[in-house]
Amino acid sequence: MFDLSMYESDSQSFTSKNDESQKGRLLALDIGDKRIGMAISDPLKIIAQGLPTLFRKGKKHDTNVIRDIMIKNDVTAIVYGLPKNMNGTLGAQAEKTEAFIKYLKSRINCPFIPLDERLTSRSANIALMESGMSREKRSKKVDMLAAVLILQNYLDFSRRKKDAR
Repeated sequence: MFDLSMYESDSQSFTSKNDESQKGRLLALDIGDKRIGMAISDPLKIIAQGLPTLFRKGKKHDTNVIRDIMIKNDVTAIVYGLPKNMNGTLGAQAEKTEAFIKYLKSRINCPFIPLDERLTSRSANIALMESGMSREKRSKKVDMLAAVLILQNYLDFSRRKKDAR
C-alpha cells in the first residue's frame, strides 16, 4: 500500500512522543482549508476508523468540535498529517497546517504527532474511484479516508517499531 520507509526520518518523534502503554485512543486529523478529515483508533491502537468530516467554521469552532470528540472517545493524542512536498520540503499548505496545530496546542493539552502525509489524499481518491463511487460522493468521503490512511500508517509503523525492539 504505502512505502513506510519515507516515515523513517520521523521515527525519533514517533517513539519519543508515543508511549504504547498509554491508555486511550488516537485521533487523526487531515487538515484542509475547508474540511478536516478525522479518524480514530480502537482502544488497543490497532485499527483506524473514519469519523464524519468536520466542515471548518473557524478555529474556535473547529477546536471545540475536536475537543468534544477527544472527551467523548477518551483520546490521549492527536496524529496529524503534515503535507510535505515530494522533495520533502514544507510548502504553503504545511505552514497553514502547522499554524492550526499551534493554535490547537494552545487549547488542548495532549501530545501532537506529525506524520508525513504525502500521497494520502491521492491514494484515498484512487481507492474511492476504484470502488465505483461517483465523483460527488468521493468528494464527501476523501478527507475522512485520508485521515484513516494517516492513522493506520501511524499505527502500523508504531507496531512495527515496537515489535523490532
